[in-house]
Amino acid sequence: MAGHSKFKNIMHRKGAQDKKRSNLFSKLSREITVAAKMGMPDPDMNPRLRLAVNAAKAQSMPKDNIQRAIDKASAGDAENYEEVRYEGYGPGGVALIVEALTDNRNRTATNMRTAFSKNGGNLGASGAVSHGFERKGLIEYGPAAGDEEKVLEAAIEAGADDVESDEGGHVIWTEMEALHEVAGALEGTLGPAENVKLAWKPNITVAMDEKDAGTLLKLVDALEDDDDVQTVWGNYEVSDEIMDKIG
Repeated sequence: MAGHSKFKNIMHRKGAQDKKRSNLFSKLSREITVAAKMGMPDPDMNPRLRLAVNAAKAQSMPKDNIQRAIDKASAGDAENYEEVRYEGYGPGGVALIVEALTDNRNRTATNMRTAFSKNGGNLGASGAVSHGFERKGLIEYGPAAGDEEKVLEAAIEAGADDVESDEGGHVIWTEMEALHEVAGALEGTLGPAENVKLAWKPNITVAMDEKDAGTLLKLVDALEDDDDVQTVWGNYEVSDEIMDKIG
């Protein structure tokens, strides 16, 4: 249970979404509303809603916005969103999984096809690339949570599967079904996590060269900019040196 994480590159540049705060809040609100509508409007009684609320808090989303999103579901006037997953290939044969919440499948599918085709990729059929990923629980902590040894010890005690630490922080992996339990145990020892969510973890990663990396990140940006898209996962790895060059 050790190793160094390139996962922050796999999830794309961490600051990219921070610059689009209103867009990010809109996506977080949508997930909160959907989660509240699917179960109880109480985060303590609804694991998915608790994850959504914690993710919103980690991005400094105001409490009023969070409550408004929950109330929207409770009042029954929320749009009917459905979860859709798109799979495709980016430059260099990279595999991408796009998770969306949409109230119009045709619109979203058209937008996905356009984003892929304009940025050196191809939208594939359902199941085209997901066989190369595992559905796992993901918990992220910043460097302030402690050193590698402290976090590793806490993760083992909490029942996590794996830990990857580097100067940017710590990525903790769990079985999908154990995510809530492990996250709760870690909160007791390390404090609130920066991120707790279900993730698509690639079995094998693809190292990108500078040319393909630049095109790929434009594709990821185009996908993330779509209002319906919640998360983009990929099996790519971009070195820090190439990231510095392409900004």
